[in-house]
Amino acid sequence: MKLVECVPNFSEGRDKSILDAIAQQIKTVKNVTLLDVDPGADTNRTVFTMVGEPQAVVEAAFQAIKKAAELIDMSKHKGAHARMGATDVCPFIPVSEMSMDECVELSKQLGKRVGDELGIPVYLYEYSASKPERSNLAVIREGEYEALPEKMTKAEWKPDFGPQKFNSKSGATVIGAREFLIAYNINLNTRDKKKATDIANIIREKGTLKRDEKGKIVKDKDGNKVYEPGLFNNCKAVGWYIDEYNRAQISMNLTNYNITPAHIVLDKVRELATERGVVVTGSELVGLIPLDAIISSGKYYLNKLGESAGLPDRRIIETAIQSMGLAELSEFDIDKKVIEFAIKSENRLADMTLEGFCDELSTDSPAPGGGSVAALCASMSASLSAMVSNLTINKKGYEQAWDKAKEIAEKAQKVKNNSIHAIDEDTQAFYDMMDAMRLPKKTDEEIAYRNQQIELTTKNAILVPYKTIELAKECVLLSEQISKIGNSNALSDAGVGALTAQTAALAAYLNVKINLSGLADEAFKKEILSKALKLKNEVEEIAKSVFEYVDNSVL
Repeated sequence: MKLVECVPNFSEGRDKSILDAIAQQIKTVKNVTLLDVDPGADTNRTVFTMVGEPQAVVEAAFQAIKKAAELIDMSKHKGAHARMGATDVCPFIPVSEMSMDECVELSKQLGKRVGDELGIPVYLYEYSASKPERSNLAVIREGEYEALPEKMTKAEWKPDFGPQKFNSKSGATVIGAREFLIAYNINLNTRDKKKATDIANIIREKGTLKRDEKGKIVKDKDGNKVYEPGLFNNCKAVGWYIDEYNRAQISMNLTNYNITPAHIVLDKVRELATERGVVVTGSELVGLIPLDAIISSGKYYLNKLGESAGLPDRRIIETAIQSMGLAELSEFDIDKKVIEFAIKSENRLADMTLEGFCDELSTDSPAPGGGSVAALCASMSASLSAMVSNLTINKKGYEQAWDKAKEIAEKAQKVKNNSIHAIDEDTQAFYDMMDAMRLPKKTDEEIAYRNQQIELTTKNAILVPYKTIELAKECVLLSEQISKIGNSNALSDAGVGALTAQTAALAAYLNVKINLSGLADEAFKKEILSKALKLKNEVEEIAKSVFEYVDNSVL
């Protein structure tokens, strides 16, 4: 599922009514979760953190910026933090299945709308910057709000969007895209800040001061201090003593966890600490972390243990928590610390008991229905392939299959997760279609809008089960692969996995067909039906082959 984080900073940290009004605008947008509101009275600034589906987040950000423009008057603003606008800065950050390029496009969409509709000058920064010199926020914000009247008269400060005109009430806004920042601390068994600082200087990107043979600090020809580069890029680190914990910590901001993951830094710090007679007792995550970041850490340690990483997400996260000592200082609540779990919708079908789901399915409510059941079948198929794989890994006699089984297990867990998500996605697609049909149709404009929404939601109600057929194809291929190399004692389970994938494909195919009748786009209908039929037939053929292989092998 595509998820993006947006962290708008508003130039107001004292008036709760204004902050509540901005928050309310965000909360009214569907498929967006407001995770945090962090006000600062001295800075007179508040950081909002929201996460959700890309276009929904763009809409929520716009509505928040619009409300801030209505309620905040920059001509009267005073605060300790640098600022230049009512909405000072608004970055988009990729969280799940989002590329940086996609986040850049979102920032440009928002920037154009803010400039066109609100008349606020907008500058793009970081990855979105239109000029190299604008990538740095500090450069754009130099002189702050007070410098804007003069800036707006200079050609080099022409905004990327909006008028080149001083907006005395709202100032200017900086919008862009950046990497996710992980705030991460490593705990030491010492109160000595100097020991923590020594290690922090070695690992941080900036590095340590270069010294000559006599121990004196080396300077360049301009008199600036020279630094020896540190071990890790995208790592900012300091050593400090925390009285609350009665120990020193190495405190870090990891500004690109794909390049410098927390677990790699932690293992290196453990080495450096040991060399100095210091023990790393654990670590601490400040704020939230994307699922894939902590999953990567868990898999890293599972691989070091020689164990399967093809496990449910929560099991992998538990390995990361234990291996990194993330619960040493306080409880590590997965449902609050991992973004994807923190924003998980309430009352999901996927969270029901089997009995509860079947009870709901058996009522006169039209949803959940066959589409959700198809997705459930796909999730069970993938689960069976993961199970057979995990029963093969580290089992005597199957040594040559271990590596392949690990690969299949990890793929199966991913397909399982996507299929579970599709259970609720299918039901939601049906409800969205029903909502469109209930739209008013008294005027020509209302009729046109209603027809447009019916067409859009109907297409989605077709594409969701079509995606389930694609998932079923992945499932049956996994069943086929593990049936050939897996533990012979679980061969029947591989066969059941293939049959369950076949059921998922056929069931989803029927759901595609039944929704096609309500669609006006004939070209779309023809294309999607042809592709769905082809996929369904492929799944059936592979499932038949796997069943025959298993049937002939179990006796």
